[in-house]
Amino acid sequence: MASDSVRRALSYPFEIPSRSYVVAGVRYEELPDGAPLPDVAGRHPVLALGSNQSPQQLIRKFKDRGLGPIPVVRGRLHDFDIVYAAHVAAYGSIPATLRHCPGAAVTLFVNWLDEAQLARMHETETATGNYHFARLDVITLRLEIGGDLTSAFVYVGRRGALARNGAPVALAPVKAENRVWPALDQRQVQELVRDRLAPGQPLNAFIQAAVDDRAVRLARTEALMADSLAFEHLGFAAIVL
Repeated sequence: MASDSVRRALSYPFEIPSRSYVVAGVRYEELPDGAPLPDVAGRHPVLALGSNQSPQQLIRKFKDRGLGPIPVVRGRLHDFDIVYAAHVAAYGSIPATLRHCPGAAVTLFVNWLDEAQLARMHETETATGNYHFARLDVITLRLEIGGDLTSAFVYVGRRGALARNGAPVALAPVKAENRVWPALDQRQVQELVRDRLAPGQPLNAFIQAAVDDRAVRLARTEALMADSLAFEHLGFAAIVL
């Protein structure tokens, strides 16, 4: 039987709503049809690629911080897809990163963060060295509330994208049009990584070892980086924090 930690790892990217919402404290509320964009003056639009699309994860990160509500707006980013990153998260999942993919259009969310909320998000995304914080210009991002954006911020995997036969692997739970790469769910990508790094090991034991031991996570990340794919886009500019 899988432990709670293994079940959590396998549930990545957690529950993703089908519409925009606002998260505050331990609750979130979906925005009804026709609702105006919440006040985002002074806030930074940050692309949510994987679990940061999920209110469950945002509540986990922010519920004890007293930092106020976060508008989370659904949209479609053209010429990109969301793929697996070449690293292992602290809770055992293989997480997400962004990949330029001309002709595709991926559905994602934008976290509109004020300065204090952005500082907290940096703590959760960049402290382990797994992500760059970056500005992404020259994009077409069509939001279901609030119009279009041509620029946004994003956390991009520093270790690159996970590669299988030289190509990225898309996140099956994230919907995209004109997707060109095979898509897997979290269990399937864990099996892929297990078969590469520890063939024959029971999957639950493989994941539990990553949850329990930072050295295991780092060793697996190093192995996955051997053929990972670096992020490339003309509008990408990493920001030094």
